[in-house]
Amino acid sequence: MFFVFGPSGQMYRGGPENLAKISAVRGVSRPKALRTRASGLHGEEPAQPPPFLPPPPASAPPTPAPAPAPVRALRTQDALSAYTRGSNPPVERQPLTLVRDVMTRGALTVPLSARVHEVWKMFARYHVGQAPVLNGAGRVIGLLLRADMGPADLLPPNDNVAERLASARRPVAEVMVSPVPTVSEDTELRRLATVLLETGLPGLPVTDDAGLLKGFVSRTDLLRAIAADPPLDLWS
Repeated sequence: MFFVFGPSGQMYRGGPENLAKISAVRGVSRPKALRTRASGLHGEEPAQPPPFLPPPPASAPPTPAPAPAPVRALRTQDALSAYTRGSNPPVERQPLTLVRDVMTRGALTVPLSARVHEVWKMFARYHVGQAPVLNGAGRVIGLLLRADMGPADLLPPNDNVAERLASARRPVAEVMVSPVPTVSEDTELRRLATVLLETGLPGLPVTDDAGLLKGFVSRTDLLRAIAADPPLDLWS
């Protein structure tokens, strides 16, 4: 289940197939990595792969094989492994299929009263790139992205210091994504992945149907689930 929340409350409740019809939900351009010259950094030539090395001639002396490990050590290791397996039976592997399986609970949040320069420091301190924005009642009304308040945005191309300070200290309501889509805990991960691709957002707040925050699920959470054990299963 997906929702859309804004300052006026809930604007949508339903599946991902109609989420794109909410014109207020804008797509976000993902930041791209910096590109360097083809010759490498600082004018250096890029590293070349080593040339192909032919096998040594038949007359070359063979490389001595490593000495075998003592039989006693191997038997001891096997016995310890068997004991460990017997005392700790393997846990049944369960596939990860729902948002609640991979989401981050206790996510960092931003109050609507915050200023951009304050949140920039908070993002740098906690090494995050986005956070849900909550109103005074604790309900999600927006999503603040570091890419939307980057240095190029905070520093106008002139030398007017007063304008720069005013831009850095503006309220987060001026730069946050709002209305913002959210997702419920029991949503299938493949549906979440579809919405992330369509909107370009790096993640979605996880809420109930009243907009109360339960956590946050990001692209990083999905990638971590793919690499973790038990495995991620998008198609069950």
